Amino acid sequence: MKRTFGGLALTPFTLASVLLGISGCAVGPNFQPPKPPEVSSVTPQALKAPGSAAGEHQTFTHGADIPADWWTLYRSPPLNSLIVRALKDNSDLAAAQAALRAANATTNAQRGFFFPTIDANYSPTRQKVSSSVLVPSTPTATPYFTLQTAQLSVTYAPDVFGGNRRQVEALEAQADVQRFQLEATYLTLTSNIVLAAIQEASLREQIAATHKIIKIERDLLELVQRRYNAGQVGMLDLAAQKAALAQAEQTIPPLENALVRQRDALIALSGHFSGEGLPERFEFSSLRLPSKIPVSLPSAIIQQRPDVRAAEANWHAATAHVGVAIANRLPQFNINGTNIGRQSASFVDFFVCGPTCTFWTIAGSATERIFDGFTLEQQQRAAEAGLDQAAAQYRSTAIGAFQNVADALQVLEGDAKALRAAEAAATAAELSLTLTKRQLELGQVNVLEVLTVQNTYQQAIIAKIQAKANRYADTAALFQASGGGWWNRSDVNADEGGGW
Repeated sequence: MKRTFGGLALTPFTLASVLLGISGCAVGPNFQPPKPPEVSSVTPQALKAPGSAAGEHQTFTHGADIPADWWTLYRSPPLNSLIVRALKDNSDLAAAQAALRAANATTNAQRGFFFPTIDANYSPTRQKVSSSVLVPSTPTATPYFTLQTAQLSVTYAPDVFGGNRRQVEALEAQADVQRFQLEATYLTLTSNIVLAAIQEASLREQIAATHKIIKIERDLLELVQRRYNAGQVGMLDLAAQKAALAQAEQTIPPLENALVRQRDALIALSGHFSGEGLPERFEFSSLRLPSKIPVSLPSAIIQQRPDVRAAEANWHAATAHVGVAIANRLPQFNINGTNIGRQSASFVDFFVCGPTCTFWTIAGSATERIFDGFTLEQQQRAAEAGLDQAAAQYRSTAIGAFQNVADALQVLEGDAKALRAAEAAATAAELSLTLTKRQLELGQVNVLEVLTVQNTYQQAIIAKIQAKANRYADTAALFQASGGGWWNRSDVNADEGGGW
């Protein structure tokens, strides 16, 4: 659609199109995404399947993908419920989402500099001129007159050398940084909840086992008391058994305190205050060890890890900043005085008078910095150094990611071995304690021997529980180290990172 204004034929965006057309190429280096590391394996040695321990089997599935809701592999309804609530209410996640929205809005704001700025102005004035010296020259020969002025003002800085394009590119990369930091926050939150739930289950089992040990200690104390009353053992034996019972009872309060703190931590992770409590309760009976463990290919780890992707985006931003610094050293062009409007002595004449009421001005400028104390040159050198820094940080982050995955993979076999050994030790210690207790009843062993067996049994039971918790926790650590499957989530491509 065409409109005429002051005798000039204009189409929408004509002026913007003309001005944009004079922009040239973007100076500075173009970012090239890094290639995956040329390694065929994450670990220096071939992996061995963890196998079975304590009735639970685990095996590796090479090249398998990680589900977005990987924690559901623990088959725990309380855990699933808690994580769903935490993803909705956790403040850290909400803050990361807001940071992403802010980064996207900042990028869109910078894109506005690709277009001219157009201001519309209407200014009616009523004036009185001095008639003490000269006769007024107004149409009515009076000292009063009215002036109606309407104009459009256009200012524009053509992006001749691509400085603004590089700035937008840098801001887009920074938005990517925020997006991957959001994914890292998501992954950290879900992983911490899983680990905290496993720790709660471990503490509850340790408390239950300790109460069982205390009962055994009390039963033995009654036996020793009867033998003491019968004159078969001395006061030293009786005191030693009482001390063993007191020592066992002394381990309960620290475990209960740790459980309270663990519950408070879970409440905080869910995004609520401690006083609100936690409806979920975690025990090993409500958790199952994931049996099939996905092992990501080396080339996939780079794409899956949010911290590596954020480091890559930082590298991209640093590359664009070099282009911005170079463009700042080149001539700057501006169209800063383009005005077109109409002016008349009355509001009615403003619409009916001809081209004589129209005015326009066009003014531009080109500026080249001659001397600035080498400021712009040093800014370019700083940007280039920042690019080298970002590249090195990316490599460091990638190496750290591979280390995390390798550690998590290799410890699972050791965890299974440790649990098998702990299970065998606990079984043997329980049998030894049962036999020793019978021998004590028959007077074939002394109390000190029984105390040694009791201590061994207590340590074996706790070690078995901790070994089981380590196996569960290290499995969760592998899912976290491998990226947590965020790329399979349905909302990954949602606008501005919203909607979990």
